[in-house]
Order: sequence, then structure tokens, then C-alpha cells
Amino acid sequence: MRFAPFRLFQRPPARSEPEQRQAGPLVAWSTPGQPAWTTRDYRALAREGYQRNAIAYRCVRLVAEAAASVPLRADAGCAPDHPYLALLASPNGEQSGTELLESLFGHLQIAGNGWLELTAIDGVPRAIMALRPDQVRIIPGTDGWPAGWEHQAGARTRRLWRDAASDRAPILQFKLFNPVDDLYGQSPLEAAATSVDIHNAGGAWNKALIDNAARPSGALVYRGTDSDLKMPDSQFERLKAEMTQLYAGAGNAGRPMVLDGGLQWTPMSLTPTEMDFIEARRSAARDIALAFGVPPMLLGIPGDNTYANYREANLAFWRQTVLPLARKAAAALSTWLRPWSDTPFAITADPDGIPALADERAALWARLEASSFLGTDEKRALAGLPPLSNGSLQP
Repeated sequence: MRFAPFRLFQRPPARSEPEQRQAGPLVAWSTPGQPAWTTRDYRALAREGYQRNAIAYRCVRLVAEAAASVPLRADAGCAPDHPYLALLASPNGEQSGTELLESLFGHLQIAGNGWLELTAIDGVPRAIMALRPDQVRIIPGTDGWPAGWEHQAGARTRRLWRDAASDRAPILQFKLFNPVDDLYGQSPLEAAATSVDIHNAGGAWNKALIDNAARPSGALVYRGTDSDLKMPDSQFERLKAEMTQLYAGAGNAGRPMVLDGGLQWTPMSLTPTEMDFIEARRSAARDIALAFGVPPMLLGIPGDNTYANYREANLAFWRQTVLPLARKAAAALSTWLRPWSDTPFAITADPDGIPALADERAALWARLEASSFLGTDEKRALAGLPPLSNGSLQP
């Protein structure tokens, strides 16, 4: 959010002699303008949110890195050495599987849409690449649903189409729910855009205070006599030059001001205490963290006692934010790659590989081990594991 700057040296309009006799002291002043909120497009959200806001940046990194670190495993009915598992582990010559998923989840948090492109040779997938959301456009079919995609990188534009006969698609769109758009998702950063603007404006305010020795702006009031209420032009221009040269900028912070000729300094801006920017920034930071599903305690934001300790906050983050996102991504990848495979293919997110959930898994295994009325395969099914090869249901 940006406010209109104070126009300190704004010459009042000329008035006739009778008007000057009736007028009071002349004051140069201005009022804050209307807030300019960040526009809801990918480049603006990435610039104002991810690149310029520490809270949003950390939230995106936390969610993307955590979700990408969740291991994927072959589901029941899928060969553990399926070639597509190796493809997901090493999708292209530039990225590892974790880096690819981190790009996918990062784009998802900023744009609400994540895009992957599959390159196939003779019908066999060879590579998977991540595409930037602002470079991909959906081409709707006659029924309104995606029939193809247009990818534009620089001056090059490509069109990729879905094979209706085999249901093979070279593009995967991974999106978040959007109640007002059937084709594109809504990002958490878009929901938190107003809070991001408030947080950025508070930082700009504090920076401006530091540049001005923590003193708010004001106005120079000319208090001449009744017969001389208008400052002479020569004095006005000299004062303007001296203020710019001697008192502007951080290098002149704290320099005392000497006033003469009927001038008086009058503070005009509200103090930081009155505006309460510190608490406003903390409240905006909590709103940003809430939109991303990150407990504020993990970000070091004071004033939030929702969780008793850091361990509970971290567990809630993995259970309520990371694991559902990783499971959703695994299901999307399985649905996307299944038509390309001649053998059954399905993957799931493996919670056993998440260190933060190790205590919960240990408690589950202990309860299953103590259940004498369950067979081995029944216990394995409740634990999310495939059945034994012999199909035994006895302990």
C-alpha cells in the first residue's frame, strides 16, 4: 500500500488583495491519498509478496520445501521398480525429483496453479519439466473444459493438445480450489494480498522514519503580518533550495533547523504510536501465515499462543498443511501418468518417511501390535502398507 507523499513546497494559488486581508496564516499541507493495493496477477504477487515480503517468502519456502521432501512410494498393485518411479526421482537433466516438486509447490503457493510438462519419445515418457504459471494458458474445448494448452516462452509459442482417444495429456495442471473460476486456481498469496500490502507499507513507514531520524514530517507555517501574509517569491525559492540541500536524506538526519522571517515548524503526521504500525504489521503477518497454513510460532511472530510449544505447532503444520498437499500431488501425478503406462501405476505419499510424524507412527504401530483380533494383512492395511505376498490374514 502506498500513500501520496507530502508536498511541502506547494505554492497556494494567488488571491486578490481583499482575500489576503481576510485570510489567516498560510500553511502548506496535504492529505494521504487512497491506498493502492497490489493487483491480483502472478507477476505482481510474486514481486510484492515473495520477493519483497519476508513473511510470505518464508511461508512459500516452508510449504514448498516440506511438501517436496515427503517421499513417494509405489501403491498396492504397482511394481516397486516401475520406470515412472525412476522418472519422478530424476525427471530431467537439470533438476532432481525434489527440486521439480519444490518448483511445482512454489508456483502453486504464489499463483494457485502449478504446471508440469511431459516429454515423450515414441509414446514413452522421457522427461518432466516445470513451467512458469504466467507462461501457460488453457485452451478450452467445446464443452468448456481444457482441450489444450498454450505455452509462451519469449517469442516462441507452442500449443499442446490432449489425446482424446488415449486420454494422454502432455501437461499437468495442479491447482487449488477457486470458487469463481473453473479453469484456474486461487493462491494463498492472493487471499493474503491485502495483508502483504499492509505489512510492506509498515516496513516502508519504518524505513522512512529511520531516514528522517525517526521524526515525522510536518509543514513550515509562514506567520507574516496582516499586511504581508504572502511569502516573497525569492524567499520561497531560497527556503525550498535550503531544505532540499541541508535537511533532506539520511545523511542530514538530526541536523537542527534554524528558522527566521516569521517561519514556524508544525508537525503534521500522526506518530507511530497513534498509527500503531508495529501491531498492525504483526497482525498482518499472522494473517499471511494463516492464509498459507503456517503456524505463526514457526515464523517467530510474537503474540500468538495458539500452540503450547514449538513441537505442537510443527506437528500441526505437517498434519494440516504439508501432508494433505503431498497426498493431493501424488494422486494428481498418478492420474496424469497412468494413461502413459502399460502396467498399473499409482503412487502415494509415505508418511513413514516424515521425521516430524515419527512419534505418531510409533504410537500407531504399538496399538496395532497390541490388537490381537487383527490379522497381519489387516494391520498392514491400517498402517498404510501393502499386504504380504502370501496373503496371510493371521497374526
